[in-house]
Amino acid sequence: MAVLEVKHLTKDYGSKRGVFDISFEVNKGEVYGFLGPNGAGKSTTIRHLMGFSKPDKGECRIFNRECFNHYYENLRSVGYIPGEIALPQGLNGYEFLEMMQKMEKKFNRNLLDKYISYFELDEASLKMNTKHMSLGIKRKLAIITAFSSNPDVLILDEPTSGLDPLMQEKFIKLIKNEKANGKTILLSSHIFSEVDATCDRIGIIKDGKIVSQFVADDLRHADNKNYRIHFASKNSYEKFKKDISDISFITSTKFHDHTNVAFIACVDKNINDLVNLLSDYAIESFSTSHETLQDYFMSFYKEDEDFKGAL
Repeated sequence: MAVLEVKHLTKDYGSKRGVFDISFEVNKGEVYGFLGPNGAGKSTTIRHLMGFSKPDKGECRIFNRECFNHYYENLRSVGYIPGEIALPQGLNGYEFLEMMQKMEKKFNRNLLDKYISYFELDEASLKMNTKHMSLGIKRKLAIITAFSSNPDVLILDEPTSGLDPLMQEKFIKLIKNEKANGKTILLSSHIFSEVDATCDRIGIIKDGKIVSQFVADDLRHADNKNYRIHFASKNSYEKFKKDISDISFITSTKFHDHTNVAFIACVDKNINDLVNLLSDYAIESFSTSHETLQDYFMSFYKEDEDFKGAL
């Protein structure tokens, strides 16, 4: 059953900024990874799901309630972590957490204390005024606020930004536990390890459009493998480049002319054909690996010169 639904969502801010005809859904008990670099449209989509913005076209629904017109109703069942954390000044950590739980009318001291302990927030940090807090402390407070009301749905926008690696690992364990408890989770992130470790399905967004949606296990257990071939001579390397143009079982290629290295991909059932093909060339080394989530993601950005360092 679909709990979150995004149907043909369009919000055009001009200059090719926004989201354009986006559609996806997240089913009950599922973790859906929304993967893309900064500026791709992840946060815009989430703002519409949260009911903060009205679409130009299309709609968003949570539990079949249209999000913009049912903002307050949806908030009662949703835990939300924004991408940019802005806490009200004049409060300390304790006061902020208690204020948020009372606003949601789901105050649970035991659950609150559980998450405070889990994310290792000490008394000094919790008594600190919010304006003096580090990003890491603010991020922990946002996570605790989202989870401590025990919501049915979690919408998480870059939830571990600013956390150290240990806390990121603890967060991944928490997501897995919440999934086991039947929670429905939308995880928007640009951190491959986080998405790969937790998500059942993944959508990749580029320039405001979803360019791929797939079951995560299909990629994790794919038959397609990548091969790195280092040729012993320039002649063998150039001959291989020319010869494989007519080889149907090689599904992708990439060449590094200055090192005489070729990267190719083919499915496991054709490995003998590949070995037979390579026997005609002088090869210095040969290695293989499965395609990773990062490999697959980067295939959509390989021609973008401005993408370097965006993740």
